[in-house]
Amino acid sequence: MPDLYRLTRPFLFRMDAEKAHDLTLKALRTGLLPPPPQEVSGPALETTLWDRKFPNPVGLAAGFDKNAAVIGPMLGLGFGFVETGTVTPKPQDGNPKPRVFRNAQSESIINAMGFPNGGAETFKRNFGEFLERRPRPSGVIGINIGMNKGQPEPAKDYRALVRSLGPLADYLTVNISSPNTPGLRDLQRRDALLGLLGAIMDERARACGSNPPPLLVKLAPDLTDAQQKESAAAALEAKIDGLILTNTTTGRPASLPDAFSSRPGGLSGKPLCTASTKIIHNFYKLTGGKLPIIGVGGISGPQDAYDKIRAGASLVQFYTALVFQGPCVVRKINTGLIDLMKRDGFAHIGQAVGAAHVRQDEKEQKSKKSV
Repeated sequence: MPDLYRLTRPFLFRMDAEKAHDLTLKALRTGLLPPPPQEVSGPALETTLWDRKFPNPVGLAAGFDKNAAVIGPMLGLGFGFVETGTVTPKPQDGNPKPRVFRNAQSESIINAMGFPNGGAETFKRNFGEFLERRPRPSGVIGINIGMNKGQPEPAKDYRALVRSLGPLADYLTVNISSPNTPGLRDLQRRDALLGLLGAIMDERARACGSNPPPLLVKLAPDLTDAQQKESAAAALEAKIDGLILTNTTTGRPASLPDAFSSRPGGLSGKPLCTASTKIIHNFYKLTGGKLPIIGVGGISGPQDAYDKIRAGASLVQFYTALVFQGPCVVRKINTGLIDLMKRDGFAHIGQAVGAAHVRQDEKEQKSKKSV
């Protein structure tokens, strides 16, 4: 598989980024891509969260499989879980093309997609086809939901999606942090967030019966310290089940070339890694570790994933690294996590969750004693 990706990458990178992605989806859906090396799982990596068993803590972030078309093949690459979407109630084309731009030197992508997808009906049909397949690969499936562009009452769209897709999901993610849908990030403000989550949770209770899927909220990496405190308090007050930290950033590090950084949209990949990990660290502390966190943003290797876990993430996700490294990066991260755990004396990945805070507390206590 590594040789195959090295052979095909130059061809894919000569294509428009979005066309290359569409071609990849077709190859996955038709079974043209051969399977990668055997998946990595086992007691050290298995994670149980929200009564769901994750074979390993490494997942595929939303955005890759917007229409739930390649769930099985992506689980087959070794991911412990796959987050599908973002799906909206009605089909929409998204923003004008071209809208996806790669920078190989920094291993980063800027996208201004705007939730292009086939809508809830297409998504549900594809999802149903996956559920009917036997045998099914192991792994947890999340559904990332968003609103259609121009919707004046966002709660209507989110409620409609919970009603239609909630009963199918292992967990639901409320996406209110994409920078490419006008007004969407305004929903991260306390009053708007509490109102939206109240409506969604009411709908979930009605639509999903006695075993509703966990409800997570995906937030932006661009929140100020004050906004982080506000969002963390609102999340605890709303009694949601977890957070996904973070989405893409509107920030542009000075190290990026001007021709690339001037593109509109959200930046993902290596330049986002440190900021995302800091946000995870902050929210873990702000919530007292009471809300499970899925850490995402700039992961390109085992150390990046491990740093997010130590900062407070129970699970991690990535997408951009697939573009630059190919499917074997999934195995690389999982095996690397095992090595890093052993180095630090952890028998299970769960023991590493939030470990950075323990060390920080120890340092602070020593500092106080020395004063």
